[in-house]
Amino acid sequence: MMNKQNLLPLALVAVLSSAFTFGIFKWSGMAGNQVVLQQVAPNNQSENLAKLAKKDNLSKPNLPADFVEIAEKATASVVHIHAKHSSNRTAQRRGQDEIPDMFKEFFGDDMLRQFRGGPQGGGEASGSGVIVSQDGYIVTNNHVVADATEVEVVLSDKKTYKAEVIGTAPTVDLAVIRIKERSLPNMIFGNSDEVKVGEWVLAVGNPFNLESTVTAGIVSAKGRNLNILRDKGADAIESFIQTDAAVNPGNSGGALINTKGELIGINTAIATPTGTYAGYSFAVPANIVIKVMKDLIEYGSLQRGYLGINIQEFNGKFAEEKGIKDLSEGVYVAGVNPGSAAADAGIKEGDIIIGMDGKKIKSSPELLGEIARRRPGDKVQLEIVRNNKKQTFNVFLKGKEGSQELSKRPEGDDVLRNLGGTLGEVSSAEKTQLRIQGGAKIKQVTGGKLRRAGIQDGFIVTRMNGQAIKSVDDFVKKLESIPAGDDVLLRGKYPDSDEEYYYGFAK
Repeated sequence: MMNKQNLLPLALVAVLSSAFTFGIFKWSGMAGNQVVLQQVAPNNQSENLAKLAKKDNLSKPNLPADFVEIAEKATASVVHIHAKHSSNRTAQRRGQDEIPDMFKEFFGDDMLRQFRGGPQGGGEASGSGVIVSQDGYIVTNNHVVADATEVEVVLSDKKTYKAEVIGTAPTVDLAVIRIKERSLPNMIFGNSDEVKVGEWVLAVGNPFNLESTVTAGIVSAKGRNLNILRDKGADAIESFIQTDAAVNPGNSGGALINTKGELIGINTAIATPTGTYAGYSFAVPANIVIKVMKDLIEYGSLQRGYLGINIQEFNGKFAEEKGIKDLSEGVYVAGVNPGSAAADAGIKEGDIIIGMDGKKIKSSPELLGEIARRRPGDKVQLEIVRNNKKQTFNVFLKGKEGSQELSKRPEGDDVLRNLGGTLGEVSSAEKTQLRIQGGAKIKQVTGGKLRRAGIQDGFIVTRMNGQAIKSVDDFVKKLESIPAGDDVLLRGKYPDSDEEYYYGFAK
């Protein structure tokens, strides 16, 4: 037993230690009249941990890697993107001046002016992008370049280029652009399936126009669904990697990399009540990025495979309500669309999907993330639970229109893409409705001269420089016959209007 004399020194030490600790916290809390708690670790923390590990015959602690080398390489592969926008009466009349909900969630209402470029309605959006090939292909977010009239790319060495929008995929918020350059320092993709919660990551981008900024954090979660792409339709895909690396407006489209310097995600969004970083950021996983990138480069559009089912999150409480035993994770099939890939394979309402191609499926975002990496015609093997028994089904995915065929690049796509858009044929119903004999539909305006002229998605060209346009092929031939620099005057209609519109630009 210890006497009072022995206890006195220990008590004194305890009091002094407590006073020292309290002093640190109190001092830290005086800045800005806000309480900020900061733990102060001794300088030799790593050394002490290593000694402890050795003493207890444990493996070496998983301490942060030296980020200097990988940060240096990564910043050379991350570009600064300036997307210029213009406002015109036609665009405003057709609702193009509205701000999508996802921008409000990402930037916050008080940040909209910065993104929009000021009260005139024109301006410049600033974002980031990642060089993924030595010949100039760059991946970024769709919301960075959407509706831009001109896209400019600034490399880490300050060289500036005009970029061409190759393709956009709004339902996954990704886009591919390209600059005319060779031997660029491209980033290597990592396998995002192998990313583990708790591992160190770096976010590289250009927040608030601060070029080549690097922040560090850990992976906080995987397969997050934030519902920020809800305005892009029911087929939007969200299966984000969540991290606590600081990401702010301007980081959009930048790189999330692992400690090997591999690209494991494209930074896309933040959870924030203020419009700036408040603790968590979210990135599109690299394996989804790879697939989308290849689709846009090869086909000009996203090639999506569909199961054709309505899904619902499955958990322990839901399982209890349905009388399902020994199962608390998976995806509940709430409905099966007639003629869909799932229907053809024999999937039924009430089935619970628990695996795909040998990988466990625990949630709806995981299932959607896996499907997002497949194309129409691909075979997937689903493991399901039906009547408390496991079964396996082979499913051949279909496209949105119900076919297993891939969408072909539209005729004249290369020609029109240089002007900033994609072409499609006019349907018989549209011809009847608009009382026209033929035409060529500008399906999507991605920027460039078409955007600057004020042309919107869906515009049907019926005449070019006074000559009738009968089809896409006719449009392409007439456009190719006009010398560079000469004026192009387009006349036509929109499917929702009886009015005729005229647009002009120099080829």
